[in-house]
Order: sequence, then structure tokens, then C-alpha cells
Amino acid sequence: MSLDKNNLPLHVAITMDGNGRWATQRKLPRSAGHDKGLHTVKTIVKAASDLGIKHLTLYIFSTENWKRTEAEVGFLMNLIHTHLKQELDFYRENGIKLNHIGDLDALPPAIKKDITEAIEDTRDFKGMILNLAINYGGRDEIIRGIKKIIKSGASEDQITEEFISKSLDMPQSPDVDLLIRTGGEKRLSNFLLWHIPYAEQIYIDTLWPDYTVEEFYANIEEFQTRNRRFGAEKASK
Repeated sequence: MSLDKNNLPLHVAITMDGNGRWATQRKLPRSAGHDKGLHTVKTIVKAASDLGIKHLTLYIFSTENWKRTEAEVGFLMNLIHTHLKQELDFYRENGIKLNHIGDLDALPPAIKKDITEAIEDTRDFKGMILNLAINYGGRDEIIRGIKKIIKSGASEDQITEEFISKSLDMPQSPDVDLLIRTGGEKRLSNFLLWHIPYAEQIYIDTLWPDYTVEEFYANIEEFQTRNRRFGAEKASK
């Protein structure tokens, strides 16, 4: 691995696509793909933490995923419940602080409780911040943020980019530097619309259950070759 530890993305976001297709290719139920994908989540979270990534955001369940079959949605909710209950020691050992982004109130009460407890249990940890996007949609986040701003009674002069960012779901995390999407599709799918104005984007064919630490490192290495100008004529230093 030839990574420059002084040029790491501060915030990485991943759209973890391909669980269902991975299972279909193996003539397995889609649930098998989600289960295997969860193992990949833990592997990549550990790798990102060990590498020194400060903020990692994972697209776990979108506001559109409710359109899937009742059985698949139920399995995913149970998988989230099981993971949050069983992996506290993993987060504790690695000092990882959990945060939720998305519409928490629209989740089933048991899942809302799981998420709230996990956030509370890890709130004092000093390592990587892991944003779990569960029941998340980029437009929904912006709408909820606007409602929060209106409710606050903010004046027109107060409405700045910084003020809006603080009214959204992850005020503690900076804009995304690197967006990775597995599974071969090349679209945003309503993910982090406010937070990616200058994110470097990498789209790969690997299905999420097959995504490896080595490929993650390769994506970071590619990021380090990008000429990030942020709208300027000259490359950023």
C-alpha cells in the first residue's frame, strides 16, 4: 500500500450497492446478500478507522427502500437491530462514535430505540465518526432542515451555507471529500445532495459483498491522484 497518510480524505461516503445482485448470481435469497454485505461493512469500517479516516458515512437504508418487499424490509430492519445490539464492543475497542442521519422518527420504534441507544453508548468515543444513513434521502434531509430553520425563526441574514449545514443531519462532519459507489451504477441515488459539492467520485463494478480492504485502499490511492481545484484555476496544495 503506497498511501500518503498526509493526504487522506477527511470524510469518505460509500453507497454500498450490489447485495441483492450478489445473492441472485449465486441463486441465493436476497437476504443472504445483505447478511454477507454486513460482514463487509464491519471490515471496511475497521480499515477506515485504522487508516485514520476521521468521518465515514454509509448509505444503509434509503427513504426509497421502503418500496421493497415486506419480507426484505423486515430482514433489513432486523439486521440493523442485530448489528447495533451485538457490535458495541467492536465500536468501543476502536473508539468509533456513531451518528445517525435520516428521518429517525419515521423508523419503527424498536429500531429508533436501538439507534438512539447506540449513539448514546458511543457519544464520548474519540475515534472516527461513523454516520449511519438509515431511512435517509438527500432531498428529505434538506426539507427537514428547512423546516428546522423556519421553526427556529432565523432571519434572512442568518441564512448562510454554514447555518444550513448546521441545520442538517451531520453538523459535526465536514463536506464529503470522497464518494465511493460499488455495484456498477453511476448515479447519486439521492445520497448526500448538500454534502458533496466538490467530492471526488469513484464508481466501481465490484458488488458490495465482494468489496475488499485492498480495493478500499486503491480507491483512497486514486483519490490522492485527483487534481482538486475547488473551482480555482490552479491545483489545491
